[in-house]
Amino acid sequence: MTHTITTPAPIVTPEGFLTHWQGHRRLTRRVIEAFPEDQLFTFTAAPPMRPFGTLAWEIHQVSELTLDGLLTGTWTEPDWRRGTGTDRAELLAEWDALSTRLEENFAAVDPAFFGQQHALPWGQMSGWAATIYTIDNEIHHRGQGYVYLRALGIEPPAFYER
Repeated sequence: MTHTITTPAPIVTPEGFLTHWQGHRRLTRRVIEAFPEDQLFTFTAAPPMRPFGTLAWEIHQVSELTLDGLLTGTWTEPDWRRGTGTDRAELLAEWDALSTRLEENFAAVDPAFFGQQHALPWGQMSGWAATIYTIDNEIHHRGQGYVYLRALGIEPPAFYER
């Protein structure tokens, strides 16, 4: 009698995870675009919360830090003062450049790296937890953007259309 050993399929493949992450990035980009130019970096529905443009720069920096950490093993403290511009075109150009870097470089991440513990600026995490945190942070701040858009009388993009 021959026994076949099967390995269970992963819940998500690296390719599937990248597709998921990029879907969130596309949706957040559409939220950035939905803001009136004069409100993106100034409006907040609940001071002292930050304007969505500022939150979008934070999302960008955390995503950039995560990709760099996954590729190099180095998790540097972001310079939060960098990336605090008030120009939508600059933000979107940086956003698109990082989306391209993700597409081109994510496959180079060693799958074993996701299970290893790493010292991030905000504590010890596995590569997997750090990557999930990055997406969770984006979802959290994008939700704030939805509230701001609604406060401005603007219907935000459908969250399920990523």
